[in-house]
Amino acid sequence: MQAKIRPPSGDRSSGHAAVDLISALRDHTGFSARERKVADYVQSHLSEISDMTIAALAKACGVSTPTVVRFCRTLGCDGFREFKLRLAQNLAVSLQYISPPPSSEQVASDTAIDRVLGALYATANVMRRQVDPQDLQRAVTEIASCRQLLTAGIGGGSSMVAGEAANRFFRLGIPSFALEDSYLLQMRAATLGPDDVLLCVSASGEADELVSAAEIAGGYGATTIAIAPKASRLAKISKIAILVDLPEDPDIYKPTASRYANLIIVDAIAMNVAQTRSATTSENLRRIRASLTAFHGRTGPQPLGD
Repeated sequence: MQAKIRPPSGDRSSGHAAVDLISALRDHTGFSARERKVADYVQSHLSEISDMTIAALAKACGVSTPTVVRFCRTLGCDGFREFKLRLAQNLAVSLQYISPPPSSEQVASDTAIDRVLGALYATANVMRRQVDPQDLQRAVTEIASCRQLLTAGIGGGSSMVAGEAANRFFRLGIPSFALEDSYLLQMRAATLGPDDVLLCVSASGEADELVSAAEIAGGYGATTIAIAPKASRLAKISKIAILVDLPEDPDIYKPTASRYANLIIVDAIAMNVAQTRSATTSENLRRIRASLTAFHGRTGPQPLGD
């Protein structure tokens, strides 16, 4: 998908600012011939632009300063200062993908599992040292006695963990629902009350959708539980915060291992909740297994629900 470049007219109503300046620089659509000279130079000197004046850039490209201004406006920036700021922001998050570290070299298939497992073990060990058992027990106590549990996560990893949490707890006899739609989340949060629990999972703890839902649910008396980094907005606003601040692997091609660590936390809570509600849990699991056996006829050992 190409980044959108607004027309060089300078009229903001006639187009859109480029969300990704790096992609916009590579796509010459919308640039005049002189502006393309500026785009080519900037692409070849990305890390140097922040220290250059508009006059210096114009001289280096062999164009006039008005051409540089028009170039900036074509990209949706008010001027050269805004262009430099937005380019620096883009570079801050893009540099590791433009020049991947040596550790991102091709991994042989027979060692790929070992590399993934190594990251999993390392991340899980960091999580183990960070989680406060008292916070975990408080979460167990609230979930074990709640009327219903709403789990929420935004984004691939967090939403997957939230979905798995709901999948764990409904088996234990607790009505559980998972949401990742931001609007539905706000709506459902508003229906929660003092006997309900909202469990939010967030790798950053800064997702606006989750912070807002926690504020809403907490305002109506529901217990809010967060699995999030220390000092994050979500952790601060939640009644119970299970604090985890997990490092990300510098290898950009390796899937994040933090989701495994969060799943371990969910499983630990689920196991304790199951033991707390042992009578209800046992009967519920028995009924689930009986219904599945009647459905597919298999009676041997197997994961419940597989």
